[in-house]
Amino acid sequence: MVMAFAGGGVAAEVLTAHFARQVLSGHWFTLFACLLILSASGATYAFGIYSRALRASLGYDQRAVATLAFFKDLGSNVGVPAGLLSEVAAPWVVLAVGAAMNLAGYLMVYLSLAGRVARPPVWLMCAYVCAGANSQAFAGTGALVTCVRNFPGTRGAVLGLLKGYVGLSSAILAQLHLALYGGGDATSLVLLIAWLPAAVSVAFLGTVRVVPRQQSAARRGGGGDVFFCLLYISIALASYILVMIVVQRQASFSRAAYAASAAGLLLLLLFLPLAVVVRQEYRIKKELEESLRAAPTTVTVVEKTAAPSPMTEVAATPASTIDTPPPLPSSCGLTSFLRHTFTPPAHGEDYSIPQALVSVDMVILFVVITCGAGGTLTAIDNMGQIGQSLGYPPRSVDAAVSLISVWNYAGRVAAGYASEALLSRYRFPRPLALTAVLLASCAGHLLIALGVPRALYAASVLTGLCFGAQWPLLYAVISELFGLRRYPTLYNLGAVASPVGAYLLNVRVAGRLYDAEAARQHGGALPAGGGDKTCVGVECFRRSFLIITATTAAGALVSLVLVWRTREFYRGDIYARFRVAAVAGEESPGGGGSVAEQRPGQGGAGGSDLVESTEGKEAAS
Repeated sequence: MVMAFAGGGVAAEVLTAHFARQVLSGHWFTLFACLLILSASGATYAFGIYSRALRASLGYDQRAVATLAFFKDLGSNVGVPAGLLSEVAAPWVVLAVGAAMNLAGYLMVYLSLAGRVARPPVWLMCAYVCAGANSQAFAGTGALVTCVRNFPGTRGAVLGLLKGYVGLSSAILAQLHLALYGGGDATSLVLLIAWLPAAVSVAFLGTVRVVPRQQSAARRGGGGDVFFCLLYISIALASYILVMIVVQRQASFSRAAYAASAAGLLLLLLFLPLAVVVRQEYRIKKELEESLRAAPTTVTVVEKTAAPSPMTEVAATPASTIDTPPPLPSSCGLTSFLRHTFTPPAHGEDYSIPQALVSVDMVILFVVITCGAGGTLTAIDNMGQIGQSLGYPPRSVDAAVSLISVWNYAGRVAAGYASEALLSRYRFPRPLALTAVLLASCAGHLLIALGVPRALYAASVLTGLCFGAQWPLLYAVISELFGLRRYPTLYNLGAVASPVGAYLLNVRVAGRLYDAEAARQHGGALPAGGGDKTCVGVECFRRSFLIITATTAAGALVSLVLVWRTREFYRGDIYARFRVAAVAGEESPGGGGSVAEQRPGQGGAGGSDLVESTEGKEAAS
């Protein structure tokens, strides 16, 4: 196998404290840690499983359940606080806050379902669900932003891989739930959701960090094959989960069989990716050792003179060359701010937050994601009720919800890797790929609207694929058009469109029309405090998803405007400056990064220093 090591000597080198420090401090281990954090952070996608328990145990009607789903989407996508915190704090702080919110929010949901606390009103349950779901935004910001900054030249693959693991997370949690609790009811699943993601985040707080540019460049080591190895492992993981879902629905498993299946899942989730990381770090170690042995050692004497004082420089400068800015009027600050805000830089440069907020491109992206993600989220959040209204048995409905998770992963990975390949080889713009995804999602909405017999699985596949594919495309487009300087906040601003669309299409359209049809079937209005009257038949969601189909098609048309506006930008080499920066980081003395990254005043003034340098040592530093 590609990850295997050969020979006892290799094992002895790998099992040393020095090599362990190299692995733990590298950006490849940071990527591995982020994969595990995100693989446990997608509890929001399991809402379709425990939403029926909320309805049955707490007596909520469908509109109340839709409102809970909206606050779940609001919490998971409104990550502006996480983005602002990431601007001023280290990634581990962002992850720690997310872990605390996850534990607090979902623990209260569990206590409510288990009857350990009094039945909460809808608004209080919305607060619990929103707080727990908002932890996903903190985990995503801490992990995704860190990895994009560590791998800026391959952000499409990075985003696709990381978001793919988020898509798989609800299926992973479901499999671990079967192994730890033997299936049980949805209440024990919520308990698992409360403690496991928080525990994983806390376990890797010390390893998720932005590796300095010069260290990342020196240890890059040609990591393209690493991404493909991790991709193949994730495909094997998704295939394994898919097979287990099908087998578990067809046969009766014992507790030991569930534990054995979870052991296979942990092998693909934990040990094989770690083996890939260790193998890559070992390769980097050997390459550096060989370069040090091959390159002759030279000694260079660098004479340093005393740095002139600022007063000396001013005295030596002719008076005519000294620029004295004229006094500014008191209103110049506001005028300068407005001029700066409404005069954005070119595509690909670093935008400020106000510049991005008023940008036409950001407005277009917001509208597109409101239409696209709002429709697919409505389908995902109501998949349990959709299957129930169409007469599918509960086990089939649970299988459809789990399939959404698997195909959600497939859409994220395929969109990330495929769009990266198409962009690098054919200059195929990512906004056009986003248009294609929205058009494909219309087919899944129509399958639900028309109630095609035995089409629930096909609808779940299309919904999961298209919902997952939107996110790496959106986040990559934001990073490419608006730069990486304010990426933590801007990436979360783009995600705000998802709960807006979910509220409009799920709460205001699907929930309202479902309750109206249920009231018509039962011959009267539903009780004001909730009730268990359910809607049966294709009419329950027909009008809703016809409206959603039309809205999604309109979003696809709007996205073509962005394609036209960015056509010249995507025809060029949009990653050229990152390759130049990496080369500069490798070639600069001492292995440092760009000039802007060097700290001034190092080394002192006067005297002479002996600097031992080789090509290998410069790279190693």
